[in-house]
Amino acid sequence: MTGEKDKKLCSGCTACAVACPCGAIEMRPDSWGFLYPAVNQARCTKCGICGSVCAFHSIEDDSPPPAFAYAVRHRDISQLERSQSGAAFIALSDRILERGGVVYGAGYSDHFKVMHKRAASPRGRDDFRGSKYVQSYLGNIFREIKRDLLLGKDVLFSGTPCQVAGLYSCVESPLREKLYLVDLVCHGVIGPYIWRDYLKYLEHRHKKRIVSVHFRDKRFGWRSYRETFRFNNGRTVTPDFFIYRDSLLRPSCGSCPFAGLKHLSDITIGDFWGIEKSFPEMGADNKGCSLLFCNTRKGEELFGEIADRVQCRQVKTEACLQPNLVSPTRIPRHRSYLEWIYRIGGFVPVWISLILLATTKRTAHRIKLRLS
Repeated sequence: MTGEKDKKLCSGCTACAVACPCGAIEMRPDSWGFLYPAVNQARCTKCGICGSVCAFHSIEDDSPPPAFAYAVRHRDISQLERSQSGAAFIALSDRILERGGVVYGAGYSDHFKVMHKRAASPRGRDDFRGSKYVQSYLGNIFREIKRDLLLGKDVLFSGTPCQVAGLYSCVESPLREKLYLVDLVCHGVIGPYIWRDYLKYLEHRHKKRIVSVHFRDKRFGWRSYRETFRFNNGRTVTPDFFIYRDSLLRPSCGSCPFAGLKHLSDITIGDFWGIEKSFPEMGADNKGCSLLFCNTRKGEELFGEIADRVQCRQVKTEACLQPNLVSPTRIPRHRSYLEWIYRIGGFVPVWISLILLATTKRTAHRIKLRLS
């Protein structure tokens, strides 16, 4: 399998492990907690199924990319304020739940470990709100989804484009009729161990336990990238330095085949950056606006069912392009250096190196501006 040979060609979607009829594949973490398949050769029968379901390749689809996108905002202001952007996901998932279906998304468990979970109610689904820039743990989620589909339930799965592609490849065509796939305009994901150790570092520094986390706290405005952490003494801390860095991303994020307009999902959602240029009235309050693409007829039908609960404006695709709708994120060359010092010294020297690198970059930029 390519994941065993080249980390740039494996997104850790777990499709190969789920599909293996012999149970010969185990997902094992690397030094940063990213999972990769490991084959038990004693069990492997060389059937090739793992390779056939590997979703990490260019999308073989002759259909044109979406010509139009939508600016979407939930009409319920409370839903808008509690969501990361325009609450499009909330409107879509509410519709599935109203049908008696279930929703799968990324939530928290075991002291803010990011993992995919199942929800059959709005209260359970609310754990999936908000940005989580860490690669989520999937575990046996794909098998749970197949069980729900076999029971005839409508299922909405939300995740990164590579996770959605992995699930799509695992689910047989007859079962896909009731499966609704929603992926994100994704910049990339950082390692679970980096996130775990960052939380430990903050707790050690402040001598208290973290009780809530916001990767992008909307109290500072939708456009603000400000992390906040609330401790068990009631104090809230907003670090000056943002942990979400390109140099901490999974290697495959730099060669992602889904960083474009063609996705295997029914619907793609993200932040509508630049909304003030297209529809100023939807972005003036800085409370957020979702960008939404309907990639399939099924996606269009589901989106049509929520028309009464959202504000919606259609826009040409070329008017709302973002970097990760054109090409993958470029992984800095110093990533390998950071991985090396993490193996040797743990999180703290990585954190110091990130701050020094960022400071050097800012200084160089200021010098360049002065000389220009």
